[in-house]
Amino acid sequence: MDPEGVTENSPGFNPGRGDDTVPNLRSLVKRRKAVRNIRKITRTMELIATARFRKALDRATEADAYTRKIAELAADLSRNAGDVSHPLLATRPVRKSLLLVVTANRGLCGGYNGSVIREAMGAVRAYRAANAPFDLEVAGKRGIAFFKFQGLARAAEYTNFEDKPTFAEVDVLASRLIDLFVTGQVDEVKVAYMKFLNAARQTPVVETLLPLSSVTAEPAAGVAPAAGNRVDYEFLPDAGEILEELVPAALKVRLFKVFLDAAVSEQIARRVAMKAATENAGDLIKDITRLYNRTRQANITREISELIGGSEALK
Repeated sequence: MDPEGVTENSPGFNPGRGDDTVPNLRSLVKRRKAVRNIRKITRTMELIATARFRKALDRATEADAYTRKIAELAADLSRNAGDVSHPLLATRPVRKSLLLVVTANRGLCGGYNGSVIREAMGAVRAYRAANAPFDLEVAGKRGIAFFKFQGLARAAEYTNFEDKPTFAEVDVLASRLIDLFVTGQVDEVKVAYMKFLNAARQTPVVETLLPLSSVTAEPAAGVAPAAGNRVDYEFLPDAGEILEELVPAALKVRLFKVFLDAAVSEQIARRVAMKAATENAGDLIKDITRLYNRTRQANITREISELIGGSEALK
């Protein structure tokens, strides 16, 4: 008999008996049914996370080369623009900082949110230890709930970034950060998020967004950075107008890449967590079935012994 096909109507399962084994058998059947239902849910969530991961990975991969190139171009042009500069490139004494924490709106994704929050709390403790004023902005309901529980004031909260962040949504946030930096309300902008390196590796980091002069362009994977290559540019109409367009665009694209990395990392973490939950549910079902069969067998053996004893007593 298939051990997973055992039901309450199987031989040896007699709800009419008043012994102590009957509630155990009935509870085992109900528990196994509940675990099977949970396994169906986690398996479905694993498949959904896999599909969303592939789409998010495609978006992050497509944006990676463009983000890296525009950062290289902005850095190169600013070095060759002579006396012309841009406010977003200006490095000044840090009187006040802004920390943006990017978390998820949902849980069930393993240690994803916890890793980002721990990294962000490290930066918060560093600010407090240095007695440096800072503003905290949080994206994602999980991060908002955590910092609210900790009693940390949030200057702004964002819950509109899901697994498919759009450039238009990021553009609004980036424009606000640019305005805060240019007007001198903050002198430094940092972001805490889960950086996507590859499908097998993601790491929580705190990176500087502004000023852009402190950001170095990262070379592509497997490509050695060029050393000593200088390019002479001819600016038309002039370097000021070009930097005025290029530098803010570089920041917006970089912030967009941050949210893309966070989205793909979240789906990877959720897929891994749901896969582990599905496998654990399968193991638990086997254990419950094994215990049920042992209990049922012992119950049947006892009933046979009672019948034999009763027949012997009648002789």
